[in-house]
Amino acid sequence: MTDAGRPKDGPTLDPDDWSELRALGHRMLDDMLDDLARLRERPVWRRVPDAIRTSFREALPTAPTALDAVYRDFQERILPYSSGNTHPRFMGWVQGGGSAVGMLAEMLAAAMNSNCGGRDHGAIEVERQVTHWVRQIFGFPETASGIFVTGTSIANFIALVVARTALFGASSPDRGIAASGEALTAYVSTAAHGCIRQSMELAGLGSGALRLIPTDSAHRIDLAALRTAVAADRAAGATPFFLVGNAGTVDVGAIDDLDGLATLAREEQLWFHIDGALGALAMLSPELKSRFAGLERADSIAFDFHKWGQIPYDAGFILVRDGERHRAAFASPAAYLRREARGLAGGSPWPCDFGPDLSRGFRALKTWFALKTYGTDRIGAEIARSCTLARYLAERIASAPRLELLAPVGLNIVCFRYRGADPDALNAAIVAELHERGIAAPSTTTVDGKLAIRACLINHRTQPRDIDALVAGVLELGAALNHD
Repeated sequence: MTDAGRPKDGPTLDPDDWSELRALGHRMLDDMLDDLARLRERPVWRRVPDAIRTSFREALPTAPTALDAVYRDFQERILPYSSGNTHPRFMGWVQGGGSAVGMLAEMLAAAMNSNCGGRDHGAIEVERQVTHWVRQIFGFPETASGIFVTGTSIANFIALVVARTALFGASSPDRGIAASGEALTAYVSTAAHGCIRQSMELAGLGSGALRLIPTDSAHRIDLAALRTAVAADRAAGATPFFLVGNAGTVDVGAIDDLDGLATLAREEQLWFHIDGALGALAMLSPELKSRFAGLERADSIAFDFHKWGQIPYDAGFILVRDGERHRAAFASPAAYLRREARGLAGGSPWPCDFGPDLSRGFRALKTWFALKTYGTDRIGAEIARSCTLARYLAERIASAPRLELLAPVGLNIVCFRYRGADPDALNAAIVAELHERGIAAPSTTTVDGKLAIRACLINHRTQPRDIDALVAGVLELGAALNHD
């Protein structure tokens, strides 16, 4: 080709003036660090005003806008109206508070822009390093496999798919479930997260094949009822294959008898999976670890670093004891994913061999940074401290005649309510007022048919004074709304 036919160099999306971008970037970083440092100075949550909500219906931008103007837009229309889970008085859903270290690591990961689906590069080695650490945390063998995912919902789904493939063999993805002619059944307590039911549906097994086992007075799965259900299914010609234990239920934080479940699973030849979204990382605390006896016997564990691990969203994880079974469920040879002995296409197996995602962000870096920066002893101590705060809140409730504790406090979740006329409507109104006044952000749930104020103490920034503010707010609003 002659020079006349050669394309000319064109513009890129990089800035013309790197120094100008650098200055604005430093200001953005300083502003966000200031925002984290001053969280207590602002309400936990603010409703997005109607005018701002409407402004997000603007037309698709076809022409450029100066970056500093876009950043001002972020400061005015987005940052003030976050969900509030970084705030120390966010006590509602099971959402960690993140950390400044994680924020900085996320910036580094974004600059690298690594696709962690596979190939031979440093980001993959970081994920392998964290997987090695996870094996140590849960007492799994070196042959265990694991990958980062968005969260425990997809991790639970992956575990179900691995269990199904392990039952029918590596050829089952080709033949499909119908070819087996078997009616598969799975088991979990009535206190389980709804994603277990959704996983059954996504896997093509149907939620009708999921047996919801009743719980005891402590909200743990009833082992006798479980045995009865498994026996009844076998007698009816079904094939029980998947058992889920809760390492901290979503409503009240109850921990199933994991050791008992592990023994039952071995006797009945069931795949024993643990949903550890809430509590699995309590294994980092010597004070709490004994409550999770049996977790190390699981076939797979799903959990989130972005909850008690305080990693910025998202950083879920799935760990599977038998790495070969895990790989058999997802590895899919294709010409465009050819593995080589040399070059960038080396490094097999790749993370995409262990899950459905080919395009994967560098989630491992922020977790690696946090584990190295803080150490597991400090993270474990923070986890134990949040349970101490939960017990303190339970004591405050017990000392207030107008308040009532609705469930035992096993970990870091406290369910209670204000006593009054029409208590369900009253407590729902109290929670809404707490949110709208920016005092605190608990959530609601239903415990034994009663609507409860649910305080999940998972943010490392929460202090006893924040518990006091919650109790004071509930008492004040309850008295006003109940016309005491």
